[in-house]
Amino acid sequence: MKILLVRVSSLGDVLHNLPMVADILRHHPDARIDWVVEEGYVSLVRLNPHVRKVIPFALRRWKKGLKHRAVRAEVRAFFRDLRAEEYDYVFDTQGLIKTGLIMAAARVRPGGQKIGMANGTEDSGYEAASRIFHSRSIPVEPRTHAVERGRVVAAAALGYALDTPPDFGLPAPDPARRPAWMPAGEYAVFFHGTARDAKKWATANWIALGHALAPLPILLPWGSPKEKDEAERLAAALPNATVLPKLSMMDAVELARHAALAVGVDTGLTHIAAAFVRPTVEIYGDSPRWKTEGNWSPRIVNLGDTGSPPSIDEVVGAARRLLEQA
Repeated sequence: MKILLVRVSSLGDVLHNLPMVADILRHHPDARIDWVVEEGYVSLVRLNPHVRKVIPFALRRWKKGLKHRAVRAEVRAFFRDLRAEEYDYVFDTQGLIKTGLIMAAARVRPGGQKIGMANGTEDSGYEAASRIFHSRSIPVEPRTHAVERGRVVAAAALGYALDTPPDFGLPAPDPARRPAWMPAGEYAVFFHGTARDAKKWATANWIALGHALAPLPILLPWGSPKEKDEAERLAAALPNATVLPKLSMMDAVELARHAALAVGVDTGLTHIAAAFVRPTVEIYGDSPRWKTEGNWSPRIVNLGDTGSPPSIDEVVGAARRLLEQA
């Protein structure tokens, strides 16, 4: 059986789609699974050894450079690669016009199916017109967890029940491959940055948490000049904190994978720490907890909810319990 998954972005959404792979192989061990994903997330998908082939997609870059011959050649190469094989099933679990167009371009064998969601979940970016590209549309409950959406669609299409926790297929940390910039011993990481200010946790809370965790070293990543300024303010108030250099996405993944403790707001890197089942405290304040909470391990603690961020005492207590259990 040949299967193509179409989930192109974003970081957290690509991550949350990974358990589809383990589910399918658990029930169809001989399946060969390929994946179309934005070029920036190719390395993340390749961490899962059970994805046979990753097909990079670069719509944003291509749109800016279509006047250049090399870019047009890249686009043609993408479609040749996409259409090189016939698939038994093509799954679009993003539900956008652009992902529907990728699905439409993919080839299926006679009798093969192109499958997507019949509806979106609450607050998702689902585009109903994407259904025109489906040969079968699977309904999902409006409050289906981000990890469960793809799992539900695949299970309904391939005829099996979901009876296991999600398996992201991500390898455990390898101490021998620890990056040079990473401390040799244990550390906590604060994923404090996020594009939406309303999702952030108060600076004073991060400082209080850092003091409560001393002398454990605290690493502060950042992804924009604004986040770097915020990290530097935290480090100035915490003798056990270090502002990291700008990291690539895969370095940030390694940061999450090796952490003794990860504390973060509702953002992709926090969810990556949870997917690796590192001791993780997820902080919610301006997004619904049901949608992305790490609910597959007791090593993940989810606190707060929309309009109700957790107190410093709640986060400190959860962090200390996780460290004691490690």
